Amino acid sequence: MAKINGRSPVIVEAHTDEGITGLGEAALAYGSAAPAACVMIEELAQRFVIGRNPFEIEAIYADLYDHTFWARGGGPVIYAAISALEQTLWDIKARALGVPVYELLGGKVRDDVRVYANGWSFSADTPRDIALAAERAVAAGYDALKMYPLSEVDPSHPNGIFRHVSQRRYDREMRDHAVEMVRAVRDAVGPDVELMVDMSAELSADAIIQVGQALEEFDLMFLEEPVEPSNVAALRAVADKLNVSIAVGERLYSRYGFRDVIESQAAGILQPDIGNTGGLWEAKKIAAMAEAYSLRVAPHVCAGPVASAVALHLDASLTNFVIQELYPFRVPEHFALVDDPVEPRVKNGRVTLPSGPGYGVNLSSEAMAEHLYSQVEKA
Repeated sequence: MAKINGRSPVIVEAHTDEGITGLGEAALAYGSAAPAACVMIEELAQRFVIGRNPFEIEAIYADLYDHTFWARGGGPVIYAAISALEQTLWDIKARALGVPVYELLGGKVRDDVRVYANGWSFSADTPRDIALAAERAVAAGYDALKMYPLSEVDPSHPNGIFRHVSQRRYDREMRDHAVEMVRAVRDAVGPDVELMVDMSAELSADAIIQVGQALEEFDLMFLEEPVEPSNVAALRAVADKLNVSIAVGERLYSRYGFRDVIESQAAGILQPDIGNTGGLWEAKKIAAMAEAYSLRVAPHVCAGPVASAVALHLDASLTNFVIQELYPFRVPEHFALVDDPVEPRVKNGRVTLPSGPGYGVNLSSEAMAEHLYSQVEKA
């Protein structure tokens, strides 16, 4: 499958016999799972979706969960496939009814969505470089930025792909470097820009507590994935030691995967990704569970332009919503996959909700032509 700037967005377009189409996206555009998601989507579409009434979203989801066997306790590949297919049903139903998807989720509670920029720092590996990158991101209209101060720039990739810490490697020099990277950004953008730090579960709990305590002076909006997201005891230990909100969720799947984190209050902000947690309705259920425990939600997005469009509709309907992640600085070919991408519409850190039917975006047949993986019909 063709890559775009080192990433492989996995986008599904479903067609009905009445000529209505629906879009969805699996949130496995980076890492090593995109081809597996494509194969899984093919199988699930043939077995559980094609030939069904697309309005029966809950029933179709129940079959995807109950009868795939591996969805119970399953991981990112099966949930990403389920998520992408589930999203297409909401788009079809909303287009058929002539309304935006958020109208089917209870209606909107806001007219625009606050967003933050990710991906702006991937080519910066010195305090000076990251300060300049932060200034450019703010100049582009963002007042909230997320960064990875422990990561290393991958010199083999010309467009800013970074490498995570591996083997739990950690020492004082790394901590000091992380502090200086965040300090450089804070000094460059001033006190009014929100900063978020993502640790990608790279360190042990004791090490992340040291780093987190050293970063407290910079007034972070949240510290993301400080430890393995499934290790609730470690999350709780970190949260108890730090004076900063803990965020987690991109690698938790379904409401069942979030349950222990929610009940233990191990994080203050949950980050379900619509593209891998089970879909739009599952993310809405997770947000409702979070609200019952006085927790907030900042949905994760890491895939392509369809995923960004879908996220706005969830954001529009949540009363415990915080902020939405976007990657606005990818190459033009990435955004050209759809006719009206979200990212170019951001102004002053916010984006206005679409008013047209469905998610408000359509695939560009010309741009997608070279990326077609397969066409699936009923077996």
